Amino acid sequence: MALYMYCLIFLMATIFNIFKRMDWDKLGYDVIPTDYMYVMKSNKDGIFSNGALAPFGNVQIEPHSSVLNYGQGLFEGMKAYRRADGGVQLFRPEQNALRMQRGAERLLMAAPSVEQYIEAVKQVVAANKSWVPPYGKGALYIRPLLFGSGSVMGIAPAPQCTFLIYTNPICNVYKGRTSPLNLLIDDRLPRAFPGGTGGVKNIGNYSPVFQVTKEAKAKGFSDVLFLDAMERKYVEEVSSCNAFMVKGNVITTSPTLGTILPGITRNSIMELGRDFGFQVEERKFSVDELLEADEVFCTGTAVGVSEVGSITYKDQRVEFKTGRNTVTQKLYDFITGIQTGVLEDQKGWVVKID
Repeated sequence: MALYMYCLIFLMATIFNIFKRMDWDKLGYDVIPTDYMYVMKSNKDGIFSNGALAPFGNVQIEPHSSVLNYGQGLFEGMKAYRRADGGVQLFRPEQNALRMQRGAERLLMAAPSVEQYIEAVKQVVAANKSWVPPYGKGALYIRPLLFGSGSVMGIAPAPQCTFLIYTNPICNVYKGRTSPLNLLIDDRLPRAFPGGTGGVKNIGNYSPVFQVTKEAKAKGFSDVLFLDAMERKYVEEVSSCNAFMVKGNVITTSPTLGTILPGITRNSIMELGRDFGFQVEERKFSVDELLEADEVFCTGTAVGVSEVGSITYKDQRVEFKTGRNTVTQKLYDFITGIQTGVLEDQKGWVVKID
């Protein structure tokens, strides 16, 4: 009993000290290591077991590992939200687990079961619960990784895979942005090619666009909107999020045909849009159609639902409706209300952390 009380007092003191030393009003989009991570490895038969929490720190990995030599790896992105009553909850974690499984199948990796994935996320969030920002101040970003940690000599899938989760508190505003997105369409470099890995969260999908996004941001743009690889005329997605357009009562987004990531926020917004009575379409649409839209917005775990203020294409800048009384704002308010517990979850999307 005495040991239990000591541990409880120590835990409460730790939580108090974190909240005391963190200025949540100044929380940004910076690297902030939390206390614990979760690690689980597969055996030679591809079965994961014996996962456990570990103090956050460096990871030891073999130089021969498949992830270092051949980029065999995936990641996911999630958030834990603090409710007004102080509780913490997740948003549709099973969908992240299923998407990781699909990516693992594509890259020939073993993957944890949905149950193992969700339990691991629950454990690491509970262990880092004091790092979940207060209600309205941000969220605890959750980064699950799956990578080929086993050694190989020659191009081959790893004999062992590692599943690792770490967390990081972030503000509500993506990378400190306080105004609508200002996008540039760059048709020189496609983000993904048919038959490639654009439809899964492969770790190698993102660094190839670093250069073009760096150039765009140097010119004052928020990000780059990429076009299809074959005809260079159809809208695909932004560097790290899905794109939507609104025209009248119709909400349109590009289909996920192997080059576009099937985002969890994307799928949720499509469902909510239909619930609100909008006609929601998944179809190819051209730049010309996009530039005629009433509204444009992006969705993703990191960006949430972010309105687009303008798009520039071949020196033509087109502005879109933003602010209150927009479809984008209505969808943003509803999905964030569910995520943060302000609105009742009638879809079974929320998982509470006890």
